[in-house]
Amino acid sequence: MTDLPIELLLLGWSVPLLLAHLFLQGWTMTRERGIAWGAGARDGDAAPLGTLAGRAARAARNFGETYPAFVALALALVVADHAGGTGALGAATWFGARLVYLPLYLAGVPWLRSIVWLASLLGLLLMLARLL
Repeated sequence: MTDLPIELLLLGWSVPLLLAHLFLQGWTMTRERGIAWGAGARDGDAAPLGTLAGRAARAARNFGETYPAFVALALALVVADHAGGTGALGAATWFGARLVYLPLYLAGVPWLRSIVWLASLLGLLLMLARLL
């Protein structure tokens, strides 16, 4: 077992989650546009993305909007010796919500996906509250 604070443990596990977003985005785009497009310079106008590739791209972009805040807050909590408590709860909330968000987005589930996104923001706010 590890003695790492939960914030650092989840930070580590967030990297495979990031890679899943990147892989799904790249794979769905290449599947639609072809291997030559994926290996090329991608100059010029690309054809619009289909449903799944568009969802994967938007989900990856959305992940990238909150990921820097999660990384910064997780590291700040540990460096400031404020790990645990509501910060750990916030980190777990953010991670769990982001884990669930991707399949919900890919499946096109509208309302529940938005609620899960809000839960991820709540997780960041809990982390921030613990830090301050």
